[in-house]
Amino acid sequence: MVNQPDPVNLLLPDYPSERIGQSYIIHADCFEWLSRIPENSLHAVVTDPPYGVKEYQLDQLEKRENGSGGIWRIPPAFDGHQRAPLPRFTALTTKEIETLKQFFVEWARLVTRALRPGGHVFLASNAYLSQSVFLSLVEGGLEFRGEIIRVVRTLRGGDRPKNAEKDFPDVSSLPRGCYEPWGLLRKPLPPGMKVSDCLRVFETGGLRRLPNGKPFNDVILSERTPRRERAIADHPSLKPQSFLRQLVYAALPLGQGIVADPFMGSGSTIAAAEAINVRAVGIELHANYYEMSRVVIPQLAGLKLKNDLSQQLPLPW
Repeated sequence: MVNQPDPVNLLLPDYPSERIGQSYIIHADCFEWLSRIPENSLHAVVTDPPYGVKEYQLDQLEKRENGSGGIWRIPPAFDGHQRAPLPRFTALTTKEIETLKQFFVEWARLVTRALRPGGHVFLASNAYLSQSVFLSLVEGGLEFRGEIIRVVRTLRGGDRPKNAEKDFPDVSSLPRGCYEPWGLLRKPLPPGMKVSDCLRVFETGGLRRLPNGKPFNDVILSERTPRRERAIADHPSLKPQSFLRQLVYAALPLGQGIVADPFMGSGSTIAAAEAINVRAVGIELHANYYEMSRVVIPQLAGLKLKNDLSQQLPLPW
C-alpha cells in the first residue's frame, strides 16, 4: 500500500513553522501565504481578523503597551478593576474605512482561491463595522450565508458623552454592546452542483450538526473570556474556548479536513481545533504572537470545560 502524502505539507511552502499536536503554526503574512498555497486546499476558515486594520500595526501595539491610547481606548477602572484596552473603531476616518474595505476585498479573493468549493468562512466583526466588512467579503468572491450572533455582555459602548459626562448623565453615545456578529460566508458551489454532491467531492458545502442530531444554531449564548484563559494568553481580543470550539466543530461538516486561521494571534482557534481533534493551520505575521502561540496552544487545548462544547448551550426559547 502506497503512503499518501500529508496534505498539510503543501501548506508549508518555506516559512518558519512548527507542528503542535496534529496542527501547524506558520510565521508568515497571510496574504502572501494564501496566494502561494495550492488552490482548493482548505476546508474552512475560522478567524478573528484585525477588522480595524491598523489596531495591530506595530506602532499601535506599542501605544497599547505604553497605555498611551492611539486607536486603543484605555477605559477607566470599573468596580476597582482595570479594564483591558479596547480598539476605538469609531476613531477610523472615512479614508481608513475605505482602506478597511479594500483590505477585505483582497483578502476574500485570496481566501476564495484557497478554499475548496463550498468551504465556509466564520469571521468575527463588530456591530460598527460588520456591514462594510461583510459586503467587502462578498465583493471579493465569497457568498454571504448569514451571521452567527455571539450573545455576550461586553464593556464596549454605553459610555456617556466624552468630556461631558456630568452635563448629560442620562445619555449614552452608543448602546452597550451585548452581542458580537460573526459573518458566515461560503465559497460558491460549482454551477449545477448540489450540497450533497459537494459533500461527496470536496467534503464541504454544509455545517456539521450537533452530536444529538440538532442543527447548528446561528445564535450562541456565550461568556466573556474566562480569567484562567486570559492568564494563559495575553491577547487583546482573545475569544473563549467555549465559543471557538463550537465554531470549529461546525466548520467541518464531515468532521474531517483542515481549518485555517489566517490571523492566528495567540492561537486560540488552533487550540480549539486541537481540543476537539480537528486539524488546523494558523498563520501569524507578528513574531511575538507567533512565539506566544507555541506555549498557549497546548495549554488552552488541554483545558477541560464544564460543558461538552461540541454541543451548543440551550437557547431560552
